[in-house]
Amino acid sequence: MAPTALLSVSDKRGLVPLAEALHHRYGYQLLSSGGTAKVLREAGLPVTTVADHTGAPEILGGRVKTLHPSIHGGILARRGDAIHEADLIAQGIAPIDVVVVNLYPFRETVSDPAVSWDTAIENIDIGGPTMVRSAAKNHAHVAVLTDPDQYDGFLAALDASQGELTSSSRRQLALEAFAHTAAYDAAITRWMQRRPEVTDSDDAVVADLPWLEALPLRQRLRYGENPHQQASWYSASKSGWGGAIQLQGKELSTNNLLDLEAALATVREFGYGTGEIHSASCSAAVVVKHTNPCGVAIGDGIAAALSRALDADRVSAFGGIVALNRCVDATAARELTSLFLECVVAPEFAPEAREILAAKANLRLLELSPQSIEAAGHDHVRSILGGVLVQDLDDQPVKPDEWTVATDRVPTTRERNDLCFAWQLVRHVRSNAIVVAKEGQSLGIGAGQMNRVGSAQIALQAAGDGSEGAVLASDGFFPFDDTVRLAAEHGITAVIHPGGSKRDADSIKACNELGLSMLLTGRRHFLH
Repeated sequence: MAPTALLSVSDKRGLVPLAEALHHRYGYQLLSSGGTAKVLREAGLPVTTVADHTGAPEILGGRVKTLHPSIHGGILARRGDAIHEADLIAQGIAPIDVVVVNLYPFRETVSDPAVSWDTAIENIDIGGPTMVRSAAKNHAHVAVLTDPDQYDGFLAALDASQGELTSSSRRQLALEAFAHTAAYDAAITRWMQRRPEVTDSDDAVVADLPWLEALPLRQRLRYGENPHQQASWYSASKSGWGGAIQLQGKELSTNNLLDLEAALATVREFGYGTGEIHSASCSAAVVVKHTNPCGVAIGDGIAAALSRALDADRVSAFGGIVALNRCVDATAARELTSLFLECVVAPEFAPEAREILAAKANLRLLELSPQSIEAAGHDHVRSILGGVLVQDLDDQPVKPDEWTVATDRVPTTRERNDLCFAWQLVRHVRSNAIVVAKEGQSLGIGAGQMNRVGSAQIALQAAGDGSEGAVLASDGFFPFDDTVRLAAEHGITAVIHPGGSKRDADSIKACNELGLSMLLTGRRHFLH
């Protein structure tokens, strides 16, 4: 009896060449569902429809096509098992040897924020995952393919083994198939967890459901944070960094991606692309080294913002990662070529900018749309030994109208603007975090020290004479008045911090004594 291949795919890429090879080279009979059968027929291939094979028509508007004993009996029957073979003969069921199925595009469908509940539900595949799981379970006898990217390797393996796939190849395909259906179910679960139709109900139990996010492998990275560590990048295709388009440059590394994430989070404080992520939307540039900002500035146009961000600390900017929140023009591109950088991310690069930057062939350019950022959702996920931690992203807009003046002296308009800028920046610096800034430009940044005054010393030393008349922001409260007194010694005129220390009064008293103004935000921004 000639072998049979069942093909039922939503993604038609590579379908015809695969079917032609199976039929002409290896003598497979082709069995297919409606849409796939139509494509194969148009290519001149003989194909039997599932409805003709089962004797049962598609019903319920296509919801039921392949859910039939003639399909699943043919897939699940063990070859050489007397009971199974007797059942096949008694029921008139032919064995199925290869199953080629990819599923309704659920993840792509729900990537549209405006998708309706009913449309999403109709894009939940039932028959497809059932066939995939049946074939994967019976991988001792059946090969299962779930992705067009597998087709060439599958045919090469058939060629190498004279048309009979090895057991190890079938086992590997089964593993990939189960991973495929697991990711599919996880995508459905996550979508339902986020929908108001579920979360707004009185008996919602979303918080009690397990956190799931199964993502496809995007890239095997050269190594992890260090050369002796292996690393892989998993990402949805149109969500977050998975939606970025790399325009040029070397392959991205683990550290590149971590730094890009930090740079993007910081620059989004000032709006991104054509939309305004936060109320304070202006041209902004961020330079990051080792996940900490080393230069941040706003300006009249993206080139001016970039120049000011680089000038904030050109020594640290060498080999850095740059994020820009507006289209990169020719002037900004020339500025980017003025020193060695690893990566640049922006919502868009003008053609003339790309031409200029092409001279830096190794420089990685990434175009990332606001839509891809929004599609990533608002979960912040980190791994710990044997598990993950999931929290909301700390990306809520700042609300200066909710801040309070704690000191006798009220900040001037210029100081208040600088305090707002410094506060937007400090929450993206590793705690303990201190930022010194003036006129929309960072002057000194102290990150990750074990005590707050240590971070302040680093930031003020980096700012140098620029600290005269500048402001200082702290991501957490001042437990003592030492940071305030140190700031005053360097010419700082205003400070901002969350407040909430039992000794807030000491710092407020020191400010009043030294003529500084202090704002309390009522919200801290630790970043670990």
